[in-house]
Amino acid sequence: MSYLEYAVKTAPTGLRKILYLNWPVAILLASISGAGFLMLYSVAGGSFSPWAEPQMKRFVMGFVLMIGVAMVPIWFWRSLAGIAYLGTVALLVAVELFGTVGMGAQRWIDLGFMRLQPSELMKITLVMFLAAYYDWLPVKKTSHPFWVILPVLIIIIPTFLVLRQPDLGTSILLLAAGGGLMFLAGVHWAYFAAVLASVIGLIATVFQSRGTPWQLIKDYQFRRIDTFLDPSSDPLGAGYHITQSKIALGSGGWTGRGFMQGTQSRLNFLPEKHTDFIFTTLAEEFGFLGGVWLLGLYALIIIFCVWSALMNKDRFSSLLTLGIALNFFLFFAVNMSMVMGMAPVVGVPLPLVSYGGSAMLVLMLAFGLMQSAHVHRLR
Repeated sequence: MSYLEYAVKTAPTGLRKILYLNWPVAILLASISGAGFLMLYSVAGGSFSPWAEPQMKRFVMGFVLMIGVAMVPIWFWRSLAGIAYLGTVALLVAVELFGTVGMGAQRWIDLGFMRLQPSELMKITLVMFLAAYYDWLPVKKTSHPFWVILPVLIIIIPTFLVLRQPDLGTSILLLAAGGGLMFLAGVHWAYFAAVLASVIGLIATVFQSRGTPWQLIKDYQFRRIDTFLDPSSDPLGAGYHITQSKIALGSGGWTGRGFMQGTQSRLNFLPEKHTDFIFTTLAEEFGFLGGVWLLGLYALIIIFCVWSALMNKDRFSSLLTLGIALNFFLFFAVNMSMVMGMAPVVGVPLPLVSYGGSAMLVLMLAFGLMQSAHVHRLR
């Protein structure tokens, strides 16, 4: 037995759990967040206020939260999955009744010291509840129609509430994450083929509803789709965001203009430069190589999460870890696709880099659950 193995086996329980943490993931999270701090410092013109300093404080809070959640046995979080899901649904209903309105959407609950966005929390509690559901359900029943309808309802209810806010981006993420977890749990592929055919029919119906009394989505969401299909049709209006984003991406070249030298962001040509479109600032200042470096860090987190899921000894821990990894992938994949013009602009932030309190804390909570599954995998 090596000295390190002896030290781990004889360490106090709390310290042993600290040593058992998935430290590569923790270091990668800190590295990506550090890149976010630099970008927020840059877009503020070389100042820690108003964005970088609050974001740094939130990350410290989130990192402590992640460690605290990781210390609690994973079976405890499994027992809370149903309560957490129902509580978050109740919060979404509360948003519908007396939520705070901002930028034309009603998505937040004002707690005084912060504004809580329950739709962000739902991304995690939905995965928890579905993982607990498939851990409880015998594997042979996974594809039985009755047992497929229940998780579909579990996904549809919060998706509908979020879509009413309106928040199309988060609604899509909830559907994708929930459906992806069902697939990972072993639901037969034929169900997904039927869903794909239905989605194609739904898209056709959405376009048919435009300009009618029963229009299914908002006018501004139609404008986003038009802009995605042809940004040059309205370069100073609905197409302004994506046009300036592409200019910033292209002007960065291979190695970028240099830190704090991006003209698009510093001269305020780029809207939402500290939130949804912050990746374009990074690409302009650090170029193609900087963008690939960030993408590589994201990919490493996914790899370590998948490895952790394979190491877990129970179905709940494995599905929870894979669901969190899937959610994380959808976050950065949709954001990067959006700012590069490969997907419609749907208002999805870049994880750990974009400015935002609820998104940061909820994401660190999610990785705390993943760490809890990893720490207690040998039980």
